[in-house]
Amino acid sequence: MNSAPFRVAVVGSGPAGFYAAGHLLAADLAVEVDLFERLPTPWGLVRLGVAPDHPKIKTVSKAFEKIAAKPGFRFLGNVEIGRDISSAELAGLYDAVVYTVGAQTDRRLGIPGEDLPGSIPATALVAWYNGHPDFADLDVDLSGERAVVIGAGNVAIDVARMLVLTEEELRATDTADAAIEAIAGAGLREVVMLARRGPAQAAFTTPEVIELQELAGADAIVDPAELVLDAASAAAVPGDTNAERNLDALATIAAMPVTGKPRRLQVRFCVSPVEILGDGKVEAIVIEHNRLEADEQGRIQAVPTGERETIPCSLVLRSVGYRGIAIAGVPFDERAGTIANRDGRIVDADGVVVPGAYCAGWIKRGPSGVIGTNKKCATGTVDGLLADVAEGRLAGGAAASAERVSALLAERGVEVVTNKGWAAIDAVELARGTEQGRPRVKLTRWDELLAAARG
Repeated sequence: MNSAPFRVAVVGSGPAGFYAAGHLLAADLAVEVDLFERLPTPWGLVRLGVAPDHPKIKTVSKAFEKIAAKPGFRFLGNVEIGRDISSAELAGLYDAVVYTVGAQTDRRLGIPGEDLPGSIPATALVAWYNGHPDFADLDVDLSGERAVVIGAGNVAIDVARMLVLTEEELRATDTADAAIEAIAGAGLREVVMLARRGPAQAAFTTPEVIELQELAGADAIVDPAELVLDAASAAAVPGDTNAERNLDALATIAAMPVTGKPRRLQVRFCVSPVEILGDGKVEAIVIEHNRLEADEQGRIQAVPTGERETIPCSLVLRSVGYRGIAIAGVPFDERAGTIANRDGRIVDADGVVVPGAYCAGWIKRGPSGVIGTNKKCATGTVDGLLADVAEGRLAGGAAASAERVSALLAERGVEVVTNKGWAAIDAVELARGTEQGRPRVKLTRWDELLAAARG
């Protein structure tokens, strides 16, 4: 291996990307890491996915800032792989490429009426209220009295909660200004959250349930009858700490009096959407009641009963999971919605390892786990990369230096946002936040972000 630094491109600047970069830079190897990001801003879902009223989770960004300050690290924002530079070019310019692009779209329900105006993925709403520049102009009609959220994970419960927060609660966060105004001024009176299975199977975690007990402007409602467990669920709960705690927290809500607050947030169980109705826009959703049964493997399944119900509503938010998007030239597993890989090493259609190509995070294993899970996932992938270097499977000696990559992007007219540019954006947002007594006031449009980066 020659004396030149081992050069790695990491594509995607969310937690998995930063943890991969950090682990590489901490290795006993002369290495340079270029972290590519399509947006002008880093941090992925920490900036644009975590609920704005959960500021403690966002403090992980301090660890990312320390990684960005390490020698050998570069942030290359506003660079889209496939548009500004191809995956094949990356493979030629770097000794290794690690894809950490996350799961960028939503899974579909596959029911009639899903594409009516007023039916939108929860991922889009999350991006909108978090200030994602691609979603600044999202058409979210909050004029109706009822919204329905489909799903029982933390994203679903976050979306439902955000829609019933008061203006005072929202203005204490870094929620996008347009979203604060829209939610505070909404005609919304009720948000109904629908879970396909029972309370013992809900994927949300207990702290999110407890938050529903403390809403300033909304009554949280759970029907006590829906907390009565079927035999299979009752047998499965003992020893399942999350389920036990969820049931306790839900029982507390069920026992709380309805006090007549301006809005209501109702959580319902054992119901599935079967059709969204409306003439040119969402007007109602048809749901079917389920019963729970254990299959031959003991897994508890929702079985339709045939009993149906129609809920009038003007907004449906689909929160049934994220899914990865294929990158041109990178092997993709359509069934799983992930990059085709074996323990983080990308494999081709024949299952043969592609030398120097890796992936980590949700695009590697699917949309599961929390930030800490992505750290373990990313370091595992990088350990495999480092083993490949140590065992001579990656020779090093990349075809181009950092300067050549910068020159190539400049030739193509790409306005790269460097770490210095991101620091300028960050400073503007923090200063605006200080003026208003808020954590930050985000710039939500591409032109604003790029102008701030130049400054």
